[in-house]
Amino acid sequence: MLEIASLHVTVDGREILRGLTLSVLPGEVHAIMGPNGAGKSTLAHVLAGREGYDVTEGTARLDGADLLAMSPDARAAAGLFLGLQYPVEIPGVSNLLFLRTALNAQRRARGEPEISGADFMARVRAEARALGLDLEMLKRGVNVGFSGGEKKRNEAFQLAMLQPRLAILDESDSGLDIDALKVVAAAINRFMSPDRAVLLITHYQRLLDHVRPTHVHVLVDGRIVESGGPELALRLEQEGYERHAA
Repeated sequence: MLEIASLHVTVDGREILRGLTLSVLPGEVHAIMGPNGAGKSTLAHVLAGREGYDVTEGTARLDGADLLAMSPDARAAAGLFLGLQYPVEIPGVSNLLFLRTALNAQRRARGEPEISGADFMARVRAEARALGLDLEMLKRGVNVGFSGGEKKRNEAFQLAMLQPRLAILDESDSGLDIDALKVVAAAINRFMSPDRAVLLITHYQRLLDHVRPTHVHVLVDGRIVESGGPELALRLEQEGYERHAA
């Protein structure tokens, strides 16, 4: 599904990713862990097509297509979703309008008919109920006036509605209390299927107590320096990243 080979990325002339290689198959959950400044969020933004990140070497392919050659909207239409570490507010654009517009744009790109208003609202009610989101909140501007936890729940709601092929979730556990963490984790687990995958960027084991990864990778100084199974995350929780220091 996702194939990254020897990816080098600079930001403002400073190299952040230094030859990162990663393969993600359908049905897998890959957790990326590492210290601050290691390049975790840079990886997420590069894959999503954010401006200001210069790829100087390497490749990234999604389902065989050259991801780096696509515009951000084409990447979304191809099935890539990015959950931001700090979800942005979009005043004047309601959550419902934002989601229906995005959903129909993706359906058109796939040659599918647009979703009807009735079918859209039926899905909205079902997913909002599962995530504990008030329908009145969804009529407000995107994330406007939301708490940190509500913003992360709202991103989980977007994930459930858009149903991408590959979800890149950058610190979805950040700022969540234990109840909200369980709700967001349940949404990630409900999203998973044999034809989808998740790239989960996190600092802590606590999310992985609820979303069991198939693979855990340690990212340090722009490179993956160790990979393993869920037991690696447990060891990192106990030992930290000191053993990987240069």
